[in-house]
Amino acid sequence: MKTTRFILLTLFTGASLWAAPEKHWPAWRGPDGSGASDGGSYPTKLNGTENLMWKAPLPGKGCSTPVVWGERILLTCPVNGEDAVLGYDWEGEKLWQTTLGKERKGKHRNGSGSNPSVVTDGDLLFALFKSGNFGGLDFKGKVRWKTNLSGYGKDSLYWDFGTSPILTEKHVIVALMREKNSWLIAFDKASGKVSWKVERNYETPREGDHSYATPILIEHEGKEAILVWGAERLTTHSAKDGSILWISSGFNPKKKNNWVVVGSHVVAGEVAIVPYGRGSHIAGIRLGGKGDVTESNRLWTRSDSGSFVPTPAVANGKVYVLRDRGEVHCIDPKTGKSHWEDAFPKASSSYYGSPTIAGNKLYAPREDGVILVADISNGFRFLAENDMSERVIASPVPVMNRLLIRGEKHLFCLGK
Repeated sequence: MKTTRFILLTLFTGASLWAAPEKHWPAWRGPDGSGASDGGSYPTKLNGTENLMWKAPLPGKGCSTPVVWGERILLTCPVNGEDAVLGYDWEGEKLWQTTLGKERKGKHRNGSGSNPSVVTDGDLLFALFKSGNFGGLDFKGKVRWKTNLSGYGKDSLYWDFGTSPILTEKHVIVALMREKNSWLIAFDKASGKVSWKVERNYETPREGDHSYATPILIEHEGKEAILVWGAERLTTHSAKDGSILWISSGFNPKKKNNWVVVGSHVVAGEVAIVPYGRGSHIAGIRLGGKGDVTESNRLWTRSDSGSFVPTPAVANGKVYVLRDRGEVHCIDPKTGKSHWEDAFPKASSSYYGSPTIAGNKLYAPREDGVILVADISNGFRFLAENDMSERVIASPVPVMNRLLIRGEKHLFCLGK
């Protein structure tokens, strides 16, 4: 079985290997879904003036992470009550904005109607919103197709929809995971027509079937597959027709209420890392197999680690878990044991954005707009605490030695 990293890099670049990885960040967690970028030189001190190359005002509150393809920066944002996709250049100039329909506003202080991030294959880009507005656009902002997903049932999520779409070779995939009307849907990239759809409904305790996690593209027996986390199950689906290939359960044996999935799973080599239990648990599940692999594929379980909201990052064969109150655990994905455990300075605010690793630095956005930085080249060494002067929920994006940070009011570009 090839690694997920190879599959995603091949998907975004065709048959060739990744020629210039520093020029693209095509999805929420980057080109390989890890939340990490190899190499590069990125600043430690960040604020409204120091290392600031530019900042661009945003027309509304959105929490999606920017994505990058070469010379274009793309993000979602409300504009005058409409869901919109915005395109910027590397000078911070807004080149275009395209609306896709009426906005449905967020209700959480750290949420919005523009939580999902854009995803692109370099040809088209795809954007999804809490309202159900969903569309494919070209790089000039022209709408190639659009639809609305409200026909798939009521959005019964307690909070703001946040699952980002992902890409396979032929399709753009959307997961809708909520009470009694959960779906995995494949749309043709060029036309927006539904190629296949499968229901994904399971009985769970209250709120256990609500999931805000983003699926991951993996390989199963030489073919593309989609790894989905929600409703107390980790399932792998064929990218061809959505059929279930294998399933792992057992994530809530005591049947506790409100064990909702917020942070997403990640893949490190041949192991899926699954945070659950509102930040109280984390498990390692070996990829592969057929049917029910609950017993055979569970490698390890911990009840002293995990994160509720932030999604872990993966770099150099290690998993970095940023917990909601600032603790950081560096975990071996095969054994679940910690290489080390440390923490950022304590504060009254929590961590909602997912951490980003750029080179040897870990960037952790706190909900109050403070970006904390640590050197993780040899253990954990706290470097800086940077106040951006506005709330930050999106993940930092490292591209071409520049760091993009999407705040509540501005898009910041920082570099040495």
